[in-house]
Amino acid sequence: MQLFDVDLLVIGGGSGGVRAARMAAQRGARVLLAEAGGTAGLGGTCVNVGCIPKKLYSYAAHYGEAFHEARGFGWEGPAPRLNWRKLKTNRRAEIARLNGVYQKLLVGAGVRLVNGFARLVDAHTADIEVWQDGACSIERVRARQLLIAVGGQPHVPDFPGRELVITSNEIFDLEPFPQRLLIVGGGYIACEFASIFNGLGAQVTQFYRGAQVLRGFDEDIRQFVAAEMRKTGIALQLNTEVTAIERTAQGLAVRSAGGAVLMVDAVLYATGRVPLVAGLGLEQAGVAQGPDGAVRVDERYATNVPSIFAVGDVTSRVQLTPVALGEAMVVVDQLFGPAPGRAARSMSYDFIPTAVFTQPSIGTVGFSEAQAREKFGAVTLYRSEFKALRHTLSGSSERTLMKLIVDDASDRVVGLHMVGAEAGEIVQGFAVAMKAGATKALFDATIGIHPTSAEEFVTMREPWIRPG
Repeated sequence: MQLFDVDLLVIGGGSGGVRAARMAAQRGARVLLAEAGGTAGLGGTCVNVGCIPKKLYSYAAHYGEAFHEARGFGWEGPAPRLNWRKLKTNRRAEIARLNGVYQKLLVGAGVRLVNGFARLVDAHTADIEVWQDGACSIERVRARQLLIAVGGQPHVPDFPGRELVITSNEIFDLEPFPQRLLIVGGGYIACEFASIFNGLGAQVTQFYRGAQVLRGFDEDIRQFVAAEMRKTGIALQLNTEVTAIERTAQGLAVRSAGGAVLMVDAVLYATGRVPLVAGLGLEQAGVAQGPDGAVRVDERYATNVPSIFAVGDVTSRVQLTPVALGEAMVVVDQLFGPAPGRAARSMSYDFIPTAVFTQPSIGTVGFSEAQAREKFGAVTLYRSEFKALRHTLSGSSERTLMKLIVDDASDRVVGLHMVGAEAGEIVQGFAVAMKAGATKALFDATIGIHPTSAEEFVTMREPWIRPG
């Protein structure tokens, strides 16, 4: 008698879940993946309501700026107008194409896909609610191992008028286009959408209850990008918190602490994300959770229940798609062995590069100045601020900031930060060097590509002393 229906049950079809399911099946495992959103949900937050559509909209926003800047390079004539409906339609088509790609990869690898919500029953069992033609049936699955990869969801605090706001899940299909948009939050999601909709033509106001946006980033980067965002026309208001929202004939009336009222067409809340664990049955299976509901895992991504693992945003570690992919491969290698000719993978959280698609964009890898001083003690700073060559003719006042942080004891570059055009593309390459332990002397010995902004990272020679 066969004890288990499958070798691996993956709950959640996001980046981590899809990667784990596909790779485990390629190792010969019997794999079932349950995704409540069906094939249209494959790819998770990143593909459907995160990285991909956000980057596409960021491109759209940049075109509006580029048409204006082109005049400085001799291009004349009226700039085109945004067709919001066409942008949304084209985005949906691309996301549907990607959903199909994920489905094809999974099916091709031998993964069985089930469109349904999975709920844990015990350490090896889950019930999957399958809806078809308006009727619900329950499929019980016994699995040798289970992987939880359900991701997270936006969090909106309780306050009067909470039901009137939208989150990043709804913003891509908002109708009509919001001429007046309030964004609440100061993290990278809030700042990115502020830049995107400002570039698309909305009048954007951003409220953040803290003293400066982008908590956790290098302080110089935070200050610089906030100033640059304001220059583009975003009304960034710090130390400001919403107390109530009500619908009026003129739009949404947003009241902030102190009594001021702002009239807008839509309010986007980007105030953090929480693990998507409601109804998952974690308590019934005995899986330990953190205060925010996050699944607790060890260095192997195993929970306290030996047969259950978890990766990605549901663990509330580093909420980035490439991190979830890396974690998934660690789990697959330890459960089903590494790919032929390769060693089992491990996951390091040091020097993870990150990009924020604001205007201008941010690229960063390694330690902030404050983190580096705390960890290494004595550090040397190198900093350069300039107007990029493009903007000598574009008419834009945008400036670029680059910063290096060097550990004095080892000469190793331990922090690299940039605000400027294509920051993510530039920083990715430097992340490889920093992961390998590149020193400042090695940076200095590297020839730059001229004329580019990136060359500044290998031409900074004079240490920077903070004024005052």
